Amino acid sequence: MWPLYAAGFTTAFGAHAVAANLGRFTAGHHDSLLVLGGLLALYDGAEVLLKPVFGTLADKFGARPVLLGGLAAFAAFSLIFALAHDTSQLWAARLGQGAAASAFSPAASTLVARLHPAAKRGRAFGSYGFYKSLGYTAGPLLGGALVALGGLPLLFTAMTALAATVACWAVLAVPAVPPLPRRRQNVLDLARRLRQGSFLRPTAALAAATAALSVGVGFLPVAGAAAHLGPLATGAAVSLLAATTALVQPRAGAALDTGRLTTSTGIGTGLAITAAGLAAAMLPGLPGVLLAAVLIGTGTGLITPLGFAALAAGSPPERLGQTMGAAELGRELGDAGGPMLVAAVAAATTLTCGFAALAALTATAVLPLTRPTTAPPPTPPQR
Repeated sequence: MWPLYAAGFTTAFGAHAVAANLGRFTAGHHDSLLVLGGLLALYDGAEVLLKPVFGTLADKFGARPVLLGGLAAFAAFSLIFALAHDTSQLWAARLGQGAAASAFSPAASTLVARLHPAAKRGRAFGSYGFYKSLGYTAGPLLGGALVALGGLPLLFTAMTALAATVACWAVLAVPAVPPLPRRRQNVLDLARRLRQGSFLRPTAALAAATAALSVGVGFLPVAGAAAHLGPLATGAAVSLLAATTALVQPRAGAALDTGRLTTSTGIGTGLAITAAGLAAAMLPGLPGVLLAAVLIGTGTGLITPLGFAALAAGSPPERLGQTMGAAELGRELGDAGGPMLVAAVAAATTLTCGFAALAALTATAVLPLTRPTTAPPPTPPQR
């Protein structure tokens, strides 16, 4: 499992370490904000388009080859800018990194599910989420330190070494998990399966959690600055949010495995706590910012491992990769949609109203998302 945890760390670190330091590189260029926005969008845009595709390939050819290929490609595209650091190469590197992460991220999630029985998937996904959260937390800090020492080329060199090391580790440690026999599936079959509650409810919960997390990271510092808090206090609040998310996930997964928590109860509780955290962000001053950070972190930490465990339980085993890829697409849409909603409402009214809008949307998702789900009957292999 350790190489899979390391793969989760790699995709999160690659996303945030570069994103947090791109502003320094683009500051001297013409139309710097436009360049920065485009570079930021490339990584996530590639993930939105390609994760379902690579998830399907993991089902067809096996998750391990897709994992190894994605890690190798991530290292190769990182090396592009490490060797030749101009803007045109940076565009290619970021697009390639996003495409590569689209391959090994759903493949790693699929392997987490395939390598564990249902009774142990909660803890496994909780641990995977913990190390992925560490990547999100450490990315801006370690990335900033590397950029301070040697600029963006040093950061991309470090990512090359990280991805290559994880790929070699996975070759040695991750067992081959052969693809399962599958019956033929057309587009209508896929659409019908993705409309089932066993997919829609956990995916929507994951999207809501990711939206709240993204809003917390992006807008809590804005709320703190409006309350005359310094960058140290607002930075500490964001770190507290990320750390809480990381620490809660393994415990939530363990509670699921031991029967102390069910997916429906846990997801519903997580959504309610997340909505409360967004509402707390409306409170003025440091208490509101810190309370929001703790509650949003706790809620998203509950939802993430339980959501993936529910997806694994409700998916035909031979379609796990496709399910994980499609669910990751839902998370990416939440990651983009949450900040856009809050920003749009805040632009028309105030940031407080923006937090209120997302809190209300998250709260209304509690009841439909916590209905009991049943796994679909296994599909017979094609003869």
